[in-house]
Amino acid sequence: MPTIPSKLAESLKKRKQENAFRSLKKTSSLIDFSSNDYLGLASSKKIYQQSHLILKENNLLQNGATGSRLLSGNHILYDLTENFLAEFHQTEAALIYNSGYDANIGFFASVPKRGDLILYDELVHASIRDGIAISRAKAYKFDHNNPESLQNKLSKIEKTDDLELYIVTESVFSMDGDMAPLKDFTKISEEFGAFLIVDEAHATGIFSDKGEGLVQELEIQDKVFARLNTFGKAPGCHGAVILGSKSLKDYLVNFSRSFIYTTALPPHSVATILAVYHEFEKGIPQIQQLHQNIIFFRNQIEKLRLEKHFIFSKSGIQSCIIPGNEQVKNIAENLRREGFEVKPILSPTVHKGRERLRFCLHAFNSEEEISQVLKILAKLLA
Repeated sequence: MPTIPSKLAESLKKRKQENAFRSLKKTSSLIDFSSNDYLGLASSKKIYQQSHLILKENNLLQNGATGSRLLSGNHILYDLTENFLAEFHQTEAALIYNSGYDANIGFFASVPKRGDLILYDELVHASIRDGIAISRAKAYKFDHNNPESLQNKLSKIEKTDDLELYIVTESVFSMDGDMAPLKDFTKISEEFGAFLIVDEAHATGIFSDKGEGLVQELEIQDKVFARLNTFGKAPGCHGAVILGSKSLKDYLVNFSRSFIYTTALPPHSVATILAVYHEFEKGIPQIQQLHQNIIFFRNQIEKLRLEKHFIFSKSGIQSCIIPGNEQVKNIAENLRREGFEVKPILSPTVHKGRERLRFCLHAFNSEEEISQVLKILAKLLA
């Protein structure tokens, strides 16, 4: 009997031939330019200790949630944390999901209905695409970060009473690191009576004074129908939240299958989210340090005349385009030998010819580390 069906074996063979085969590797002790731990909070002893105190104070010294939130898993920390998140993010209600992927799947599979129309940026995350694919609504992509493209597509739609329009974007894009023209999109959504949805995964904890995200930095939170904020990146923990109206939360609790049919997060995960947000509320210096490192990185790119290789970005994601899976993997391996962990992003994750080294900057990266890795990169590209 074969180990897997022949079609699956053929898919694996093809991926290896394209030099795009993925495998699980252990985390390294190299200088980190690859993780999403932008602020270094994943290893914060203070937050770890605060999480434990929150559990003790609420008599929740247990390992698991015991069930879904609609059964036995809705422990007291959920209410405390969701109320805190709603106030912090200046919205009416918050609903925690087990991950950003679960949140996007659950939202898009349940909110847009048959007969509705979704317009999404062509570079949105795979989790949004997968949720849209499950949805019964029709969906069309518009050109990346292009308000004119979006407006042109909307102007061709014949609006009826039972047609709802949804516009979907990320605030900071995970592969290019660039930012959406959110103010333009809010104007367009108002003009056409559409509901704007913004994925803030790579903006949470990074933008605005206390890490509230790009939507709040631009002061457009009242014009956005729903926001997705994840905790596995800058907050350094796990889970995600959908922010919106109380009615939206009620709807998701009743109809979002990835929320309803899954065991709730264990108390420790929710306590960690709350502990992190308590620190955000006080204000943490790591946010400012990260932005200083971003500026220094961009200055070094100019100094070494590498601008033509990099996508312009003011975020913690700085992508260096190196076409070809083999070429970008070779350069990443050379950087590893020099002590730096920078991940190559291969096709088909990105379009063929747009393979890249994806530098993730952190508050804990030193200027010396940034200068050194870019000098080595310049020699390799030369």
